[in-house]
Amino acid sequence: MDETYLRVNGSWRYVYRAVDQHGQVIDVLVSARRDAAAARRFFHRALTTLKIMPSEVVTDAAPAYAKVLEDLVPAAWHHVERHANNPIEADHSQLKHRLRPMRGLHTDRTLQTIVTGHAFVQNLRRGHYELATDVPPALRVAAAFTELARAI
Repeated sequence: MDETYLRVNGSWRYVYRAVDQHGQVIDVLVSARRDAAAARRFFHRALTTLKIMPSEVVTDAAPAYAKVLEDLVPAAWHHVERHANNPIEADHSQLKHRLRPMRGLHTDRTLQTIVTGHAFVQNLRRGHYELATDVPPALRVAAAFTELARAI
């Protein structure tokens, strides 16, 4: 679990992202603040999507995370080593690379929609969904889009 920051209509917003051990994006949340309340809201949302509670949570050394994790997941080991969260940091760079050519975002809702869609496409490309698993990874998004369009 980690957060990054993005500019929305001239002000900074924090994007919290949770990734499991297989690289699947679990949940994303846009917040105006980086404090204990935002961390608690994000962890609560992310934990409700999981079927089992995690035994280990990797974060950076932000002071708010320790207290929130102790309250929400007391049995989990809070792992805060320096380079342990490098995989999710690499995911942040892919997200920022995607947003760079755009002309800017104007609302938090737009940012939440784009970040959620980016996470969905990442999960599709990595094969975390049952959509389009019979095609090569390079064509997986197009095939999944076709399957989703037929389903709707």
